[in-house]
Amino acid sequence: MTHRTLPPDVVDGLKARFAGRVIEEADLAPYTSARIGGPAELLLEARSRDDLVRAFQFLWGADIAAIVLGGGSNVLISDHGVRGVVVLNKARAVRFEDAGPNPVAWAESGAVLGSVARRTVSRGWSGLEWAATVPGTVGGAVYGNAGAHGSDTASCLDVAEILQRDFGEATWSAADLEYGYRTSRLKRNPGHALILAAAFNLEHSSVEAAQKKMQEFVAHRRATQPGGASWGSMFKNPAGDYAGRLIEAAGLKGLRRGDAEVSNQHANFFINRGRATAADVRELLREVRERVQDHSGVALELEIQLLGDWEADRIQPGQP
Repeated sequence: MTHRTLPPDVVDGLKARFAGRVIEEADLAPYTSARIGGPAELLLEARSRDDLVRAFQFLWGADIAAIVLGGGSNVLISDHGVRGVVVLNKARAVRFEDAGPNPVAWAESGAVLGSVARRTVSRGWSGLEWAATVPGTVGGAVYGNAGAHGSDTASCLDVAEILQRDFGEATWSAADLEYGYRTSRLKRNPGHALILAAAFNLEHSSVEAAQKKMQEFVAHRRATQPGGASWGSMFKNPAGDYAGRLIEAAGLKGLRRGDAEVSNQHANFFINRGRATAADVRELLREVRERVQDHSGVALELEIQLLGDWEADRIQPGQP
């Protein structure tokens, strides 16, 4: 990255507020599940809900936009990197409450979703078993209505704690988030609000029953989805069908561009075979989308998000 966008006083202000946790020209690849991506102009590590509030109140007050990076499992970061500020969300506090009619799991937005799910199962609580196999953070799940095995975030979210750019902190219900398939009000209107934490409304079960259900989901994932350096699903499932089936039907399993490959195990998963670049993945996304449309007439929609500086590649964020 050669073009700087951040005013020096903003950089100095962040360094003063978050001493030792601000890095210029930080490599982002290690913070993504596929190990791909260029540098951030500035990377800030937030370690708590309060850190997130302080960082974004300062940045928004200076009229600076920022990108939040959680588990890095649902994003493709440009090889050219990200201009501006990337906030690495390591706000991971978790609480378990069992005083009301239903148990509640509360977690800061940087908490790993699968870990939270497994901890609820160990208590004999039911409702998050599906999430044990889902990569990413609680914040990412709330933002994108993550789901698996016939369930999703919308089905068990009690409330999300939100920081709004113009209106301060608020508590939103699932209805307020206006959920749809792998989307939400926040995802449709980025940049105006930040997820700080979320609470999930669960049910009492037994450790044995919850573990059995979770283990079935884990076994299914291992049997059907690849491991290694990859993302979750690359494309959304179209209504009444599956993206993986359409990609496989077009004969694209094993298709490779550079070190980026369509998985032979599950066609809606792409694998980094070692030295894949974001440009390799972008080209593979584009070719898969075009060939599926030619074969079946279906225009696949991206589930992952494209982040960063794609101008050199003449591509707009969000488009394959």
